Amino acid sequence: MIPDKMRAVVASSPGGPEVLSLVERPVPTPGPGQILIRVEAAGVNRPDVLQRMGQYQPPPGASDVLGLEVAGEVAALGEGANLFSVGEAVTALLPGGGYAEYAVVHESNALPVPHSLSTLEAAAVPETFFTVWTNVFDRGALKPGEWLLVHGGASGIGTTAIQLAKAWGSKVITTVGSDEKAEACRKLGADVVVNYKTADFVAATREATGKGADVILDMVGGDYVSRNYVAAAMDGRIVQIAFLHGASPQVDLRPLMMKRLTHTGSTLRPRSIAEKAVIAEHLREKAWPLLEQGRAKPIIDSAFPLDQADKAHARMESSAHFGKIVLTI
Repeated sequence: MIPDKMRAVVASSPGGPEVLSLVERPVPTPGPGQILIRVEAAGVNRPDVLQRMGQYQPPPGASDVLGLEVAGEVAALGEGANLFSVGEAVTALLPGGGYAEYAVVHESNALPVPHSLSTLEAAAVPETFFTVWTNVFDRGALKPGEWLLVHGGASGIGTTAIQLAKAWGSKVITTVGSDEKAEACRKLGADVVVNYKTADFVAATREATGKGADVILDMVGGDYVSRNYVAAAMDGRIVQIAFLHGASPQVDLRPLMMKRLTHTGSTLRPRSIAEKAVIAEHLREKAWPLLEQGRAKPIIDSAFPLDQADKAHARMESSAHFGKIVLTI
């Protein structure tokens, strides 16, 4: 029986974690091609923090309820939806609405929960796996045997990139902010780990590879942009997915030209349903077998109940976490 009302989390105004409020909302009705998910767990991501701060507005038509990924069971089908059955366990990428007891999504942006994962683990998959796949493998064109430099190796994105790149047959360098995180990244398979507080990632990358990194996944921005150009190999590909240290750096473009570098970037949330469906199919074909076989899995840092979303956000903003933070419903 699907209720009329549900609990959900919204930001009452732009601000810190304390502005997150648990409210009552109508349970959404699935439209054509959509499924209604009874949410059991929802992933917490950096874009959620930015939305709470008033710096990242939902795309047109998306819910103001926070949350970009969930896992649970299919509760109802919209007209024409036929990829899943009611009661089936799914995980999905959402444009918004994940911090709630129910969420709707187009069926093509959902995937079956891998048998090897719990529902909680499955909720930590979509945002990072979609992001890493489309940026590292599609835009960055990482090949087996090449070197990937991923900044923020302890993050959800970082832990996912390390595992997928190693499973792909590539070599990985990553940056972290503590020796404890460095050791954890090595256990995940990173070949070289650089504590950016005590060492220079540019020098470490050049020394380890002898040529520079073939692909660089950067969420830092700021002065990392020019340093990435120096750390990159000839014909290297740099993919920008965020800019935690600033979006307007002063950059010397000469290395970009001399090394024939490609500096690209992308966002995920504003993409169309059809574009996300293509990424979902790539994941089903290439990444889902790795999850099923246990060769990759989301790393869970911590879990909080829905009514403690503020504590989950505080945990993320502390940067003390390793892997993903999840809300349980």
